[in-house]
Amino acid sequence: MTDAAAPQTPLPPGAPSPLPSPPSPAPRPTPLLVLDVVGLTPRLLAHMPRLRALAAAGSQAALGTVLPAVTCAAQSTFLTGTLPAEHGIVGNGWYFRDLGEVLLWRQHNGLVSGDKLWDAARRAHPGYTVANICWWYAMGADTDITVTPRPVYYADGRKEPDCYTRPPGLHDDLTRRFGTFPLFHFWGPGADLVSSRWIVDATRHIMTTHDPDLTLCYLPHLDYDLQRHGPDGPHARRAAAALDAALAPLLDDADRQGRTVVALSEYGITPVSRPVDINRALRSAGLLEVHTQDGMEYLDPMASRVFAVADHQIAHVYARGPDDLAAAHRVLAGLPGVERLLDDEGKKAEGLDHPRSGDLVAVAEPDAWFTYYYWLDDIRAPDFARLVEIHRKPGYDPVELFLDPDDPYVRLRVAAALARKKLGLRYRMAVVPLDPSPIRGSHGRLPANEDEGPLILCSTPHAVHGRVAATDVKTLLLRLAGLH
Repeated sequence: MTDAAAPQTPLPPGAPSPLPSPPSPAPRPTPLLVLDVVGLTPRLLAHMPRLRALAAAGSQAALGTVLPAVTCAAQSTFLTGTLPAEHGIVGNGWYFRDLGEVLLWRQHNGLVSGDKLWDAARRAHPGYTVANICWWYAMGADTDITVTPRPVYYADGRKEPDCYTRPPGLHDDLTRRFGTFPLFHFWGPGADLVSSRWIVDATRHIMTTHDPDLTLCYLPHLDYDLQRHGPDGPHARRAAAALDAALAPLLDDADRQGRTVVALSEYGITPVSRPVDINRALRSAGLLEVHTQDGMEYLDPMASRVFAVADHQIAHVYARGPDDLAAAHRVLAGLPGVERLLDDEGKKAEGLDHPRSGDLVAVAEPDAWFTYYYWLDDIRAPDFARLVEIHRKPGYDPVELFLDPDDPYVRLRVAAALARKKLGLRYRMAVVPLDPSPIRGSHGRLPANEDEGPLILCSTPHAVHGRVAATDVKTLLLRLAGLH
């Protein structure tokens, strides 16, 4: 006998041909929970027993971040596998040359160029589902579920806490269960653990009710006291322990649901003590111009020969022409607190050579950071300078984390503003100081050593080791999902 196939039984006359068996459905990818634990470093991990246990049972590695080491640039690199030179997110904001405006903290995903993580996942597994809970550039992204901070901007000028969701009905579901998104605990003088707890609760609910293949969860708590008080003291240790405890139920859910957990950070926060008034230096040199309304000075980027968009420890410096650029270089090369100035070749070497970048990029010394201030007398400061106003300030302002210590009535002002808010009246909470000296932590530079740099942890043994580049995170997540 040979191994020839057995003869087929002939079909009766007129009988239909048998239909082929339907193909077996592709197995589900391994579900993932990716936690962006902002500011997580090896030093802080020592005070976070749940995350430390996850790393001990799984794996841990240093994470090479990008320049600038800030939220929007780092997250975009994680999700596209490319550097800012390609995806275009050169900071938390930049000068929009076609608009003549400095804009920070935009939310449209269309600003991010390149193939996103979920695009690659869906090519390998059609129908792959993604939930994004508070990672940036969420609006307009091709994700299945979206939750992102988005205040209500009333026509009378009031701004009230809220969030944007997709699908739209998720908004009322989350609000009913967990309350209104706690915007004033997400940023500003009241920023604290309340916002991260809300995000944890929302993430747990979405994982249970929607069961996405990929869940992205952003946890900002370590950003706050580490900028206020520095990364090495008791405030930092308490913040790390508190966030770790808040994370425990989410990690328990992920374990029960069979999810692989990845926890990473965008940057490490380093001690600083020197604010650098880069725009004031340019103005004193006659390069930056302002216009005045109602006694208040406003940056005039379209009229300025040179100005800077300050973003933590980097600043994009925009010049009108070659002579202005040369003048800016002369001024800034000698400015205390500036470590280096990246020209075209320097930007290319750092993966930052994109049209949105400044003509120069200033990098602060390790203990320094850049203010956005451009006025020379606080009497002339615009009214938004004393507010939490992230969209009107032409640069990042960490001083928004403080109440003005020189105002003896500051808490009364807060109480009065809140009372007007509860009555549905317009209010101004002008409580932010104009003194940058209290800031004790910053980021944006590449870390000097791995103890001060970001981490990546995984619940899977041997998944990460040594040092993982930020550009490799996308491929790593696809591999952990079984899609690469």
